[in-house]
Amino acid sequence: MSLLHFAVLLPFLYTIFVPLFFKKLPRIHTGWFVIVIPLLLFVYFLTNFPVQTDSPPIVHSVPWIASAGIHFSLHLDGLALLFALIITGIGTLVVLYSIYYMSMKREALHNFYVYLLLFMGAMLGIVLSDNLMVMYVFWEATSVSSFLLIAYWYQRKKSRYGAQKAMLITVFGGFAMLLGALMIGTAAGTFSIREIIGMRETLADHALFLPAMLLILLGAFTKSAQFPFHIWLPDAMEAPTPISAFLHSATMVKAGVYLVARFTPVFGGDMNWFWIIAIVGTLTLFWGAFMAIRQTDLKALLAYSTISQLGLIMSLLGIGSLALNPDFAAEADWFEAAILAAIFHLFNHSIFKGCLFMVVGILDHETGTRDIRKLGGLMSLMPVSFTLTVIGGLSMAGLPPFSGFLSKEMFFAGVLAANTHTEQWTLWLPIAAWVASIFTFAYCLILVFKTFTGTYHPDRLDKKPHEAPIGMLIPPILLALIVVSAFFFPNLLSYSLFEPAIHSVLPGLRLPGETFYVKIKAWHGLNTELYMTIGIVVVGTLLYRTYKKWGDVYNLLPHKYTLGSLYDNGLAGAEKLSARITSTYMNGFLHSYLSYIFVFIILLVGGSFVLLDAFGYDLSTNAEIGLYEYILAGAIAVLAGFVISVTSRLTAIIAVGAVGYLVSLLFVIFRAPDLALTQLVVETITTALFLLAFYFLPKLKTEVTRIRVKISNLLISIGIGALFTLIGIAAQGSNQFKPVSEYFQNAYELSGAKNMVNAILVDFRAFDTMLESVVLFTAGIGVYTLIKLRKSRKGGQQ
Repeated sequence: MSLLHFAVLLPFLYTIFVPLFFKKLPRIHTGWFVIVIPLLLFVYFLTNFPVQTDSPPIVHSVPWIASAGIHFSLHLDGLALLFALIITGIGTLVVLYSIYYMSMKREALHNFYVYLLLFMGAMLGIVLSDNLMVMYVFWEATSVSSFLLIAYWYQRKKSRYGAQKAMLITVFGGFAMLLGALMIGTAAGTFSIREIIGMRETLADHALFLPAMLLILLGAFTKSAQFPFHIWLPDAMEAPTPISAFLHSATMVKAGVYLVARFTPVFGGDMNWFWIIAIVGTLTLFWGAFMAIRQTDLKALLAYSTISQLGLIMSLLGIGSLALNPDFAAEADWFEAAILAAIFHLFNHSIFKGCLFMVVGILDHETGTRDIRKLGGLMSLMPVSFTLTVIGGLSMAGLPPFSGFLSKEMFFAGVLAANTHTEQWTLWLPIAAWVASIFTFAYCLILVFKTFTGTYHPDRLDKKPHEAPIGMLIPPILLALIVVSAFFFPNLLSYSLFEPAIHSVLPGLRLPGETFYVKIKAWHGLNTELYMTIGIVVVGTLLYRTYKKWGDVYNLLPHKYTLGSLYDNGLAGAEKLSARITSTYMNGFLHSYLSYIFVFIILLVGGSFVLLDAFGYDLSTNAEIGLYEYILAGAIAVLAGFVISVTSRLTAIIAVGAVGYLVSLLFVIFRAPDLALTQLVVETITTALFLLAFYFLPKLKTEVTRIRVKISNLLISIGIGALFTLIGIAAQGSNQFKPVSEYFQNAYELSGAKNMVNAILVDFRAFDTMLESVVLFTAGIGVYTLIKLRKSRKGGQQ
């Protein structure tokens, strides 16, 4: 096992020790023991930085389920390294932030950090997995760990509700992704992502190509909260703020973005891939920004902003995928720039969104509320938090001198390129992007100015506001410094981090040794992108200033028609329907349960046999049935029917014994005298025991009742009996394997027994017989012990 495997498994393994630290060292915050893990992992991944684009990715594999082609294979290329650094880097700052945010006395810190480490390890597993099935395991691990984190304060109804919603939606998408992975793996004949990417030319003509694409996109859209699956993300804000910062900036929601980026080399040349991602991403960008303005909770505002920003990144990935389409080879440079914009904005969003969530957590921690209507006038009381909010908020708004301005301008260039160079009706892309950016600018102004400027209302706050402790401020300060530095030194990571990631998303577009052109700069002259930005500032400011006049537009759509309400009503309806269906068959009667089981067996097994034409009979090799056999079979059937019709126990017992004696006569006819003798002995003993036991039971009361024949019971009985009879005859007539009797043909040489049956019972089943003897001996000891205890207790009472 390699260091790369150990890096993925380390967070999982370390969860064993976290409860011990919490219990044995209660005076030290558990976070100080946990922060070592993300920090070590961040340093480890830095040792692999930068990735050389002209060298193959780092690949390590451990055999797992070799027969199914599933191996614990990991690979580290430019895209995986970018995500790994974001996950571990942001993770380190989140743990440091949580040390000052999470109380040692009031919180179950061992649970919190165990869930956090599981979350981190699962996300690392996703971005580093080379095997689709292994990726799926980690994919669902993020759903489970996020469920635990969102429901961390499980005493709150909203926390449980948010966790359940996130679990249901993301697991639904996870199953879709699993089906897509199985399809594409079947089409390619391998589950290795690297090998599938190498077969992209041949896969495009496969019948499973389009279904696999749609299912994988469904999994990505649910995980990255794309419209209409975005409704789980705002409710996930019920998690503690450190988790919200980690989930929104570096994990979970970025998993879907990663999946789209990773599979762009496979599906990127297909126009369906472009249209689906571009439309869904742009719609999500607009809807998230539009809904963020109406929020009064700061975390809810940031949650909808995350939805919007993820839509922006998705749309860029869709546009950039056209670089792999041969029809747009001449315009490939424009679409490559869109991929660069997506990767750069992914980096920017992780930084400024982590900063903003931490600042909102500080506001909640120091004022006791996140309600914008209660806040205001905090600029002089919390100057550091105000500065951090300005940096993060204006970077998200796309203003200089912050890194968000650079990636936003690149985004505009991408949507304009899609409209100019695709020669299709795509004018709506830049229009939708511009309108969505106006709303983005407006909610960023709300975030900054509604919170920190205006009138201070101390009577509305639960606490007297003051600046947070330095330990809580360090993580957002570091992130804010990166936001500013990335504007002034945008190309510091261009060819060491961003360009290798582009190589992973767009492989094969450059010859070995060639690089993509990565040059990020703030000034491109007076171009369309700059004019769009100026228009955004003007119109966005106007919207912010006149919100009270147009804000009623949000009330035009009744609440019952919103996606959240449809989800709630659908879930409630499904529960009522399932309860109604369950009540129809769970009636408490064994008769009903057996009827359902037998009908299911008849339909499933019988239907399968009929569809597969499995009822095959070959009676040519069977021996002829003699007269005596007919007579004995008829007598057995008559006696069996007689047993269920008599009213006397004594008569019924004798009739049952007679059936056994007639069976022994069949053994005599079949030339098995030893079996006949055994049957006679057994029937004699059991009949005597039955008579002895029933002698002490009260006599049956004579009752005159009318026997009712239920047609359904009759049909089920006949059906199940006929089915297993036919199956038995079909099995008897099928010679798929050599008969077992051939193994015992040399019984005399192997065991010295001239009688084959005796050899089987005594020698070949000796171990089984010994165990049966042990069981009988153990039961005998138990009976003897109970008798002795009963006698001793009676003696003591006397």
